[in-house]
Parts: sequence; C-alpha cells; structure tokens
Amino acid sequence: MDLIVFATLGALATLAALWLKRRFLSFTAQTPDDYATRDGPQFDLRRHLNGPILCDGVIYGPTGRVTSRFVGRFEARWSGDSGVMKEHFQYDSGTIQDREWSLFLSEDGRITATASDVIGTARGWQRGPAVQLKYRIRLPESAGSHVLDVVDWMYLTPAGTIVNRSQFRKFGIQVAELVATMRPDEKAAEKAAEKTKAAEKRNAA
Repeated sequence: MDLIVFATLGALATLAALWLKRRFLSFTAQTPDDYATRDGPQFDLRRHLNGPILCDGVIYGPTGRVTSRFVGRFEARWSGDSGVMKEHFQYDSGTIQDREWSLFLSEDGRITATASDVIGTARGWQRGPAVQLKYRIRLPESAGSHVLDVVDWMYLTPAGTIVNRSQFRKFGIQVAELVATMRPDEKAAEKAAEKTKAAEKRNAA
C-alpha cells in the first residue's frame, strides 16, 4: 500500500514540476512585457518587415531532429498602420508554399493579422526588440490538414537581422519547431530600384 502511495505522490510531483517548468521556465512562458524595457534597437513592424525580405530556416520534428530546410522570399508593403506581406517558401523537398498576411498595428503595439490558412485572427504584441504572435494554422492537405496552435516570436538583433522561433502544438503537445532568420533582400531591392528608374525615364521621354 505504501508503495502505491509513494508512486502516486511521485507521479503527481513529476507532473507538477513539468507544469511549473512550462508555465515559468519555458519558451511559451515568456511574455511581450519581458522585453518592453530592453535597450537597443526597437522592433517596428512597419520598418523591419518592409520591402523585400530574405528568409532562411529549418523545421525540427517532435524528436528534435531537423526534418525540413527552406528558403523564403517575402515582400511586405505598409500604408500607415496596415500592411500586406506576401511569403514564398521553397523547401528542400521541392515543395513550394505561398501565404499572404494582412497585418494591422495599433498605437499601443497590439498586432492583429489574417491569412488564408490561419483560423480566425492571429493576435500579438510588439514590445521593445521583440514581436509575439499567437494563432491556429491549418496545414496543407499534403501534410494531413492538421490544425496546430502556434506561438511565434521574432527578435530584432542589433545588426537588424530578425531571428524567428516558432513552436507548433497539437492538443498541447509540441510537434514541431521552426527557427529562421530574416533580413532585407538587398539584391531584390536593387532590382526594384532599377525598374523604378527605368520606368521614370520612359515616362519622362
């Protein structure tokens, strides 16, 4: 009998420790206010997610091993506090994926966003050098059409690169993690500037 009691207490203590770790000591425990008073460059979606952007990243599976690598090319445009960001991903498997975000940034730093594969509205905050976004996403049919809960964080480095880390969960269990970097695509920006100059010359002729 004592053995059963001790085993039960041990199991409860383990569950409590795991809950406390996730609640206070894990990736999902961080909040936007943790970064509100940080020194250094401050994240502004309208500035740092604007124009052509180059993205490189990897996706970890539930075993902690890299299951996919990708390159992304984004194009973001803002009009006041409203923006549209088009994402084009190419994975190492040859798969292509496109997504278009509609973004809105409130004066207090609150973010709302929508996309075709996002269920409802994504919500988050811009605070100091960090941006948080939470949403539910439906995977493509080729990936089983599963609906996953996503916690998405972006951190601005002093050099202007954005480090992105996202975790994906199903029924509270982590099934994947994404780590990526985003930076201005200078070559694409130069090509766009050249096209603009050429168009201006034609119009002036």
